Amino acid sequence: MTGKRISLLGRRPRIVQIGGRSFVSEGLRERVWDDFYHRALTITWPAFFGIASSVFLMFNAVFAMIYQIDPHGIANQYPKGFAGAFFFSVETLATVGYGDMHPQSIYTHIVATAEIIIGMGNIAVITGLIFARFSRPRAKIIFGKHPVVRMLDGKQTLMIRAANMRLNLIAQASAQLHLLRIHSTPEGFQLRRIEDMKLVRDQHPIFMLSWALMHVIDEQSPLWGATPESLEASESALLITIEGTDETTSQSMLARHQWGIKDVRWNHRYIDLVRRDENGVNVIDYSIFDEVLPLDEEEKQST
Repeated sequence: MTGKRISLLGRRPRIVQIGGRSFVSEGLRERVWDDFYHRALTITWPAFFGIASSVFLMFNAVFAMIYQIDPHGIANQYPKGFAGAFFFSVETLATVGYGDMHPQSIYTHIVATAEIIIGMGNIAVITGLIFARFSRPRAKIIFGKHPVVRMLDGKQTLMIRAANMRLNLIAQASAQLHLLRIHSTPEGFQLRRIEDMKLVRDQHPIFMLSWALMHVIDEQSPLWGATPESLEASESALLITIEGTDETTSQSMLARHQWGIKDVRWNHRYIDLVRRDENGVNVIDYSIFDEVLPLDEEEKQST
């Protein structure tokens, strides 16, 4: 009974979003120290500093209690009792060395030595994690909320809009588009299949402003013959991945986004981001980045 209770307590459900649908994981055991490095890199900065500060305070509190075993081991202890021992522990761990309080017994010298050895390791770990968090590359690539399907050059085309928010150069950017959906085999077995979707242009040598990614819906396309209703029935989702090298930091950048099939707008178009002002200067307006408009009858006929 005890083993079963421990096992159940170790299971923490996690929610994963795929194509706008939530999947709750069950049966996975997650202990506090499982994949500690990954957790330390992915939690928010307030949570990171909150945990680091809590560990620091608890560490010094434990050593303050150990110092208290010898009530006369700290010279010039002020204030007396636990508070003075705690402050002495902080000064020892930080190697401040004010000189007012110092060990005056063999026992306290031994405890202070152990604290410095362990504390230096803890400080090294925290410093390394802070450096790793700051040095980790982060892509500032945004994607339009709604992919659109419209006729272009006489062919039905899926379009996705992406933009580089940093406005710096991402060299040799490459993109991959996939369709995720449930496929039923003739035997009645269902599986979630990932199908590649060929892009008209999957490379961008100087991705600096925006990028319109296009997929032609022809006989080789996974969307050929599909309707919004059939795609919704198969729980379809679109997944885009863009990877490139940031020219400023020379680091590899990766951005990923996904849409449920309900996010796709059929027979719509994007509003042009670029306009020319009264001085003849080209202006790219990101405030309308997510806006789409339905095609009117004239546009449908012309395409």
